[in-house]
Amino acid sequence: MNIFPFESIIKSKDRHALNKHRSGLLWLTGLSGSGKSTLAHAVEARLHELNVRSYVLDGDNIRTGLNKDLGLNPEDRKENIRRIAEVAKILVDAGILVFASFIAPYRESREFVRKLMENWPYYECYIKCSLEVCELRDPKDLYKKARRGEITNMTGISAPYEESANPDLIIETDKLTLDQSVDLIVRYLVKNNLISE
Repeated sequence: MNIFPFESIIKSKDRHALNKHRSGLLWLTGLSGSGKSTLAHAVEARLHELNVRSYVLDGDNIRTGLNKDLGLNPEDRKENIRRIAEVAKILVDAGILVFASFIAPYRESREFVRKLMENWPYYECYIKCSLEVCELRDPKDLYKKARRGEITNMTGISAPYEESANPDLIIETDKLTLDQSVDLIVRYLVKNNLISE
């Protein structure tokens, strides 16, 4: 293949200097209803107040555009994560602090993301919440539909969720308030020198 990527004149360090913060990827993984998207958008809002350039890549939003051709079978789920990881890497290179809010049920897919991001700040954040609480919340009625057999390949019901073995951060959203969860992530970003207080 005759493909020769062009090397940019402007480097990440130049973008970081312009932004006055570093870029990186925080991947929020967990069951549907665990609070991934709610938390990611709340963190984004907090960071906006701190003049930090950030962006949320959200599962349902991506599946209405870039990945609308993908289903929920294991192969399509892996391809969904692969594409998102590549998009996230581009955004991180552009100097943005990225929050990817995706179930990402397979350890293999999450390991792929970690390897892809090995030269960039990358952190896996397990949004831990019991299936019982996720089903009680059920903001999209997905669990109800899955229990009635109207949805197949529902993670946690008819499809597996492989819990993270070594996440960088765990947020237990069935035990913490939204504000407490946001505080934990912001403090983690400060601790890892992505943003300053």
